[in-house]
Amino acid sequence: MGKCKIRLSSSQIIIYGFATVILFGALLLMLPISSKSGDYTPFLNCLFTATSAVCVTGLVVCDTAVHWSIFGQMVILILIQIGGMGVITVATVFSMASGKKISLMQRSTMQNAISAPQVGGIDQFIGFIVKGIIIIELLGATTMAPVFIRDYGIGKGIWMSVFHSVSAFCNAGFDIVDDGITYNSLMFYIDNPLINVVLMLLIIVGGIGFLTWRDICTNGIHFKRYRMQSKVILFVTAGLIIVPTVYFFFFEFYRLPMEKRIWGSLFQAVTPRTAGFNTLDLNEMSETGQMITSLLMLIGGAPGSTAGGMKVTTFAVMISSTVAVFCRRQNGRFFGRRLDDETVKNALTVFLIYVTLFFVGGMLISRIENIPLLTCMFESASAVGTAGLSLGITPELSCVSKIILLIQMFVGRVGGLTLIFATLPAAKNTLSKLPVEKIAVG
Repeated sequence: MGKCKIRLSSSQIIIYGFATVILFGALLLMLPISSKSGDYTPFLNCLFTATSAVCVTGLVVCDTAVHWSIFGQMVILILIQIGGMGVITVATVFSMASGKKISLMQRSTMQNAISAPQVGGIDQFIGFIVKGIIIIELLGATTMAPVFIRDYGIGKGIWMSVFHSVSAFCNAGFDIVDDGITYNSLMFYIDNPLINVVLMLLIIVGGIGFLTWRDICTNGIHFKRYRMQSKVILFVTAGLIIVPTVYFFFFEFYRLPMEKRIWGSLFQAVTPRTAGFNTLDLNEMSETGQMITSLLMLIGGAPGSTAGGMKVTTFAVMISSTVAVFCRRQNGRFFGRRLDDETVKNALTVFLIYVTLFFVGGMLISRIENIPLLTCMFESASAVGTAGLSLGITPELSCVSKIILLIQMFVGRVGGLTLIFATLPAAKNTLSKLPVEKIAVG
């Protein structure tokens, strides 16, 4: 009998790759050596932590600094790095390092994984990504080291510098600050300019995407030479940072001393890029501030970046298409270029997937746990957008609610379209078309 060869699509390879790494990471975290107490950690908690790390989310059910040993923290950091780079990217890097040639199937899968515009030049682009990641994370760790060494000593200070640099660049939001208060994130460093600036820069650089990096490195300050996608990403990202900063400064944190008010407002506008750190108590924000943060988390970062969410380009396409309707134009446009119909349809599909997951997940958790809906919606947005910001309810949730968040994190990271393409069969091409009939909308 001949062997039955199973052919997987690139979307299926991406999903199975993420799932395999998550499961392996969960098994490692279950080992007694992974916890400071030396005891086994329940499988669901390990699975939740591994999923949060690989999906670069940052939601936790165990305080990372308090519960996990150095070994456990190293496992989490490796999972974060793999998730930030992308499972397929890491696998391809190892394949290239071993001297193997990248097959056409691998190139196609890589193209989908990093949202590259074309298959050609993928191997050179991977080299560019790896070098960039190493340089940026080392610079981040080196710059923060003096502060952490001052507060925690040489050994632990260096480890904390490396951990937070990788976590920030990968937009993961895991922290190991041990200030005596569990789940306190980076509130101890709210008015430390160095930590704030370095972490924000790492978050933004990781969140704008590898393709945007290459545009910046290739064209420098010549903005007109950038690809349309890079222009849109930079323009929208700037807007999504500036506008919330102004709102937080004048309407949320106005009771704080000026220095904390400035740094807190800016940091809380940057971190919903799906980074998951916080320097202020999010429970002190108004419901309006919490909802604005939820929307920012849902939007997330750029395609082909370390960030999650439905992506700033999806948000931009939706806005542009809406403006086109208002202006009675046939297509949306950016910087003198029009958008094709397929891009608009994909954006609408992604938007509906994320909004549906956001609302359904939040309502289910609220019903199951009997917790106020807005609080659950915040947690749901954090999971779907792989942001990691929390109002503190995640560790106390039941197993069912944790599984809901776990699923949301996974879908949010691999992408709604990737999941659909992996599970549904491709439509057969046909030349025939159904007759057109108009339907009233609006």
